[in-house]
Amino acid sequence: MFQSGALASDRALDADQIQPASLDLRLGAKAYRVRASFLPGPTNTVAAKLDRFKLHEIDLSAGAVLETGCVYIVPLLESLALPGDIAASANPKSSTGRLDIFTRVMTDHGQEFDKIAAGYTGPLYLEVSPRTFPIVVRTGSRLSQIRFRAGSAMLDGPALLDLHGRETLVASETPNITGGGIALSIDLKGSGEGGIIGYRGKHHTGVVDVDKRAAQDAADFWEPLPDRGHGELILDPDEFYILVSREAVHVPPDFAAEMTPFDPLVGEFRVHYAGFFDPGFGHSAAGGTGSRAVLEVRSHEVPFILEHGQIVGRLVYEKMQARPDALYGADLQSNYQAQGLKLSKHFR
Repeated sequence: MFQSGALASDRALDADQIQPASLDLRLGAKAYRVRASFLPGPTNTVAAKLDRFKLHEIDLSAGAVLETGCVYIVPLLESLALPGDIAASANPKSSTGRLDIFTRVMTDHGQEFDKIAAGYTGPLYLEVSPRTFPIVVRTGSRLSQIRFRAGSAMLDGPALLDLHGRETLVASETPNITGGGIALSIDLKGSGEGGIIGYRGKHHTGVVDVDKRAAQDAADFWEPLPDRGHGELILDPDEFYILVSREAVHVPPDFAAEMTPFDPLVGEFRVHYAGFFDPGFGHSAAGGTGSRAVLEVRSHEVPFILEHGQIVGRLVYEKMQARPDALYGADLQSNYQAQGLKLSKHFR
């Protein structure tokens, strides 16, 4: 796509920017603090809306702090000139979600976040809103990723059942497969009473540099949640939790998967900002036997009690056009292969 001009960038690609089923998107030279989130709508460009709503401009070339509770719009280095038969969608990278950084991609004349219509030509922008920790970002920081689709690639219920029968997509004796998705449930028992079942983000912390690995002590940012033998957890409104699925997840090399939110009518909480699973996630040949889904959880307006085994999301699978040259895991030294409950790569 870069060779054909369907994708372009203001500077050379990073060596590891093209992932097995997605392209990492990089922040550009400036960020704009805005009064509130917005969509451009069918008659406006993002730049025109920025002229109305921006409060000030921030130079990212040497790095800058983005504060919690604020909304920023950042032009990205990558732009698109999609063919008429290729559409795209975006979502936060795994590490972005685990830091509780709310990100959404916007396009000119867009009426939805993170959805890019087939044939779109123009720039890309990222809305960034740190929710729990202030962050340091710079030109080239990668918070979001984009995927491209030709036609409909999603597996329906019968195809998913067939694939599970051949490949064991989730390690469960009685997988809940309905409507083309496999249900995932929450693990609130961990390794037994006294073990850690999750983490809750602390308030009033230092900053996290999104480009530095293992640079922060986890104890300065996270409160571990021990299992008290009840198999339940009360989610407090406006608190951020890192939890883990009860089931191990497997994405065969010829497929990709995405976590979709569970029906909000069954609970006032949101799970998993970064819901994309690359080909090879949890695949034994790629070093991922037993990879569980780490869940970023936030309650909405009211306290909510989560119980062990409660369904929190559904995994949908899509067919890849071809098997990637490198799989998630051993081929790429991926951060979250063979994971259990795990914080982002920024903490030690």
